[in-house]
Amino acid sequence: MPAGAPWSSRWTSGSAASPQAPTPARTGWRSVAEPTGRRSLPAAPAPQGHYVPVVVHAGTAYTAGMTPRVDGRLAVCGRVGEDLNVVEARAAAGLAAGNAVAAVAEAVGGLDRVRRCLRLTVYVACRPDFTQHSMVADGASEVLRDWLGERGSVARSAVGVSSLPSGAPVEVELTVAVAD
Repeated sequence: MPAGAPWSSRWTSGSAASPQAPTPARTGWRSVAEPTGRRSLPAAPAPQGHYVPVVVHAGTAYTAGMTPRVDGRLAVCGRVGEDLNVVEARAAAGLAAGNAVAAVAEAVGGLDRVRRCLRLTVYVACRPDFTQHSMVADGASEVLRDWLGERGSVARSAVGVSSLPSGAPVEVELTVAVAD
């Protein structure tokens, strides 16, 4: 791939998570070209340990941390600002957010049961001097809005960390109000 190209060898070779551009509609979902108005989500990711992907309690769904996985495999690894640029990390955040939406939809019986997203936390594995966390997290926020419209508008935190599970560049947690 030419130098400066947005997608590099850090994305799993042959993976569907190697989008052509960092737009939410191209975050690597094989089953969906444009999420808005569609009801076909990627498969919810299987837990990578001894936990459940979503807990639903008293009308609220809480996701576990979701990383940018496709078919159970991490689609991209590395630290932002060191191994990945902001464009790559933003797309990875979108993929992770799509996994969170899929997990919630599976747990509550579909996207129609989502009343609104309440809170999104995006963890960014990055260099200590990296300061563009919000730009990375925008990739996740855009995916929520694409899938859920105004119901996907969310309060959000973007947090820089030194590492994440399995070398993931991002991890997202989502809290959602659901219909009873």
